[in-house]
Amino acid sequence: MRWNHLAENATDGPAGADTQDPAAAARAAALFDADAVTTRTFDTPEFSGITFHEVRARSIVNRVPGASRMPFEWTVNPYRGCSHACVYCFARKTHSYLDLDTGLGFDSQIVVKTNAPELLRRRLGDRSWQGAHIAMGTNVDCYQRAEGRYRLMPGIIEALRDYANPFSILTKGTLILRDLPLLQQAAEVTEVGVCVSVGFTDRELWRTVEPGTPSPERRLDAVRTLTDHGLSCSVLMAPVIPFLGDSREELRATVRAIAASGATSVTPLALHLRPGAREWFMSWLAAHHPQLVGSYEKLYASGAYAPTWYQRRITRTVHELAAEYGMGPARSGEARRIPAPQPGPEASPDGSTQLSLL
Repeated sequence: MRWNHLAENATDGPAGADTQDPAAAARAAALFDADAVTTRTFDTPEFSGITFHEVRARSIVNRVPGASRMPFEWTVNPYRGCSHACVYCFARKTHSYLDLDTGLGFDSQIVVKTNAPELLRRRLGDRSWQGAHIAMGTNVDCYQRAEGRYRLMPGIIEALRDYANPFSILTKGTLILRDLPLLQQAAEVTEVGVCVSVGFTDRELWRTVEPGTPSPERRLDAVRTLTDHGLSCSVLMAPVIPFLGDSREELRATVRAIAASGATSVTPLALHLRPGAREWFMSWLAAHHPQLVGSYEKLYASGAYAPTWYQRRITRTVHELAAEYGMGPARSGEARRIPAPQPGPEASPDGSTQLSLL
């Protein structure tokens, strides 16, 4: 087993000072489940305050726990942590497994699996691989800001294209348009599903609850571009945020914008708050909307999910509005092509498994 430098403080040019400590490097590599770890910071405005942990991962294709009740069985996640900084992100809890902070640390301590494309190509070429559908964007966004620098997705899509392996992508990142030619090439030889997440169009809400993401308008522009270039693109209307984005007027505005983007379908999901995400979201709520804290405590008193009646009300209203604007919900058989964030073991109140949100 080989170890790279544990720490490199770098600019855009060559790496700066190095600190080599084999014992510390070994501990870090074990923590990240990797064969090597290099930690970097970059002196550029878009990466200000962000630390990247570059790892040589040991595997990249992961089987989904409880796959029998999911529309997909396998995932690829080239990053851990996410600079989109969505305050409700369920994946925050996973940073605690790395002894990293689930709040600001999740937003700014980004694990980069630099060898993801080569690992994927090796797995797809293995005789035991049966060509199963692979979903991406199920944990953190594969088109977050780091992708602009590390460019892992082109190699990943090329591998999937070369092996004609079906796949799907869920994202809030407009950077997906950079890879449009590769997506088109892949769609010629295999099933490709693309889904963009837009839970609301209110700009004030967006700026505070999803501060690191492209605006909802830009995401919907990306939907239009994708569909104009022959790629079927759906919208995951998630999360619908109680008391802030769930009035009929607010839902109408969002559905109307989604319909205008040319999306093939819309699937609404109400906000849910797992441990890790719940604490961070409630802290944000207390700072920005303290009058709603009591209402949230009542609505989510039974656990991570809003009550069944609330979920059904949101779903019914969105489907009614979608029909009004000439657009339907995800069709039967389409669910497998729409990548949904990876769920944990917890089920929603009606007994079904609700999808987790980016």
